[in-house]
Amino acid sequence: MTGLTYINTKSNIPRFTADVYLRHARGFAYETDTHFIHTFGRNTGFNIISIGLTALQAKEGTLKEWVENTFGAIDIKPLNLKIGNVVKSVWRPTLYHYEDTFQALDCNETDMRLAEQSLRLLIGKLDELFLYIEPDAACINTFSHKTRELLILACAEVENSWTAYMDLANATPVNRKSFTTKDYVKLCDKLHLRDYQFTLKSYKSLGPFRPFNNWQANNPSTSLDWYDAYNKTKHDRSKFFSTATLNHCISAVVATLVMHCVRFSPIPMFEDKNMFSALITQHFQGELIDTKPETFYLHEVKIPANTRKDLFLFNPREQGWTQPFKQEPLTL
Repeated sequence: MTGLTYINTKSNIPRFTADVYLRHARGFAYETDTHFIHTFGRNTGFNIISIGLTALQAKEGTLKEWVENTFGAIDIKPLNLKIGNVVKSVWRPTLYHYEDTFQALDCNETDMRLAEQSLRLLIGKLDELFLYIEPDAACINTFSHKTRELLILACAEVENSWTAYMDLANATPVNRKSFTTKDYVKLCDKLHLRDYQFTLKSYKSLGPFRPFNNWQANNPSTSLDWYDAYNKTKHDRSKFFSTATLNHCISAVVATLVMHCVRFSPIPMFEDKNMFSALITQHFQGELIDTKPETFYLHEVKIPANTRKDLFLFNPREQGWTQPFKQEPLTL
């Protein structure tokens, strides 16, 4: 069973605000044996799919006709995965609630909190750097022993995440000895790394940071400029000390945030009320850019017998109608 995603241009749900599609512009739908199911999603921020805004109606005609007539669907595309399926350990915007996230991504709160501790250390070091080097366009290429230290620490954390995903995919190194960027670059599309964008809230003049946006398989090392700088300054400080710039430090730290989002979801990072999220939100704003909604997951909803046939809005999660996600293996 597969589904559709599309842009909403209207909503005909009775007794519900007609302009809901303005705030929730993205739609997702599929059909069961008896009903059509539509769920609203956002096109901003982290593109969260709102399971609490799910519409149901008995089947009549085709699914495509239903979403066009009921929600003014345009730009209709098929979803990549079957309904209720996820790629193991790869977050997509469907996963909002802890219970769903941990079950789908095969992790738990202890795993997530341990990972957060490593990020707190890195962001603390970045915050300390900002006391001595102003994150301004005039200073962005400043380098020092402290920027080199942070660049090496952050890139080592990124490498640790990459290696974990290579192991998860049962991948074999190209050179049969150890993984290199020729191997790691295969993760870029599979983990949707280009989707993530972070902005320094107090220093927006620097522009947004998308550390994986230019990563290319035909040039896997130098196309990742911050990682290339890390390799150079790590192995030959005397010659490449000047590559350990503040700009590359920020990109490397953002890369660790991206990898954390993929593994554990960005929602706790920006919406929890704890020291970690406070530290993140003090410095960063995050969002998805140019993402492909056809890669999103969708909850499978089990419709009970004798469910009403008219068009109505409900929350299948609160009703206990959502089914556990089925994990598909990560393949490269």
